Amino acid sequence: MSHRLKNLSRGKGYAPGSLKSRTETIPGGNMPLQVITYDPDKITEKEIQISTTIEQLREYRDNKSITWINLNDVRCVDWVEKIGEAFDIHPLILEDIVNANQRPKNEEMDNYLFIAVKMLTYNEPQEFIDAEQVSFILTGSCVLTFQEKPGDVFEPVRERIRTGKGRIRRMGSDYLAYSLLDMLIDNYFLVMEKIGDRVEDLDEDLLTSIDNKHLKMLHHLKREIIFMRKSVWPLRETIGDLYRGEKAIIGKETSVYFGDLYDHTIQVIDTVEGLRDMVSGMLDTYLSQLGNKMNEVMKVLTIIATIFIPLTFIAGIYGMNFEFMPELKWKSGYFVTLSLMLIIALGMVLYFRRKKWL
Repeated sequence: MSHRLKNLSRGKGYAPGSLKSRTETIPGGNMPLQVITYDPDKITEKEIQISTTIEQLREYRDNKSITWINLNDVRCVDWVEKIGEAFDIHPLILEDIVNANQRPKNEEMDNYLFIAVKMLTYNEPQEFIDAEQVSFILTGSCVLTFQEKPGDVFEPVRERIRTGKGRIRRMGSDYLAYSLLDMLIDNYFLVMEKIGDRVEDLDEDLLTSIDNKHLKMLHHLKREIIFMRKSVWPLRETIGDLYRGEKAIIGKETSVYFGDLYDHTIQVIDTVEGLRDMVSGMLDTYLSQLGNKMNEVMKVLTIIATIFIPLTFIAGIYGMNFEFMPELKWKSGYFVTLSLMLIIALGMVLYFRRKKWL
């Protein structure tokens, strides 16, 4: 779980709204800002540097065209501060953006809407779910997105904007925000598909054999599913509020799409709950198989011990040091005693097989 651990402390001595209390910052000049501006007729896509002035950034805010501004790394605190000043974003919102450990939520301010969600990807080489926070600032004509690190799942949305496919170029910024959130949630299904394949493979293995490797895999899958559940469950409330909350920035036409997004969120939660139940059932199966295996071993040992009880009794009788024992003088006494012990042992084995204990 160490790949997900973050420093959750506020940072001693720092005031609320500070952007450097829990974050290892990097120079903003190392990360350009990605800007896509479009309308039904044209699209402009470019990268701007940290040297851009606040006044130039404010032109995007006041532009009639739809603008998507994306920052790939929130450790570029210089960029976050400059964007915050250009778009009049509250310092506490900026703090939530930079200190990316928030549960999924949305907050409506005077002139913008803040949304924080988790972007989940599956790391196949190391077999774990990787999560990063993606923060949205939605204004009347702009969508600002802030990521923890470069790389995202938004490329299909970019292609739709570039090619003009669908209705995205004809809709407002609220529809762009919906499209990005929809892409995030669609990616949840890909992650669950990977986890589901591993669960099914492990379920088949448990029917044939069990060992400590399977137990470790079960606990690993259980942790991953619990982590995904914690990331997904708050999203239900967040998307539901966007759908039913009558947000001023989200138009009625777009709220219908958020309703569909809410349905997808419920489907994700149901699938996660199903996977969790499967893993819990597999753990019970593992323990049952382990108990059955132990019972088989104990049954064999018990049968062996039962067979040797009369043999030990006979050996104990003739092991006593009495001087006058009639059988001690028999020439064939040794062979008779061994034959008797063999007959008793074979008779007990046949009896156990007849009772289907063997």
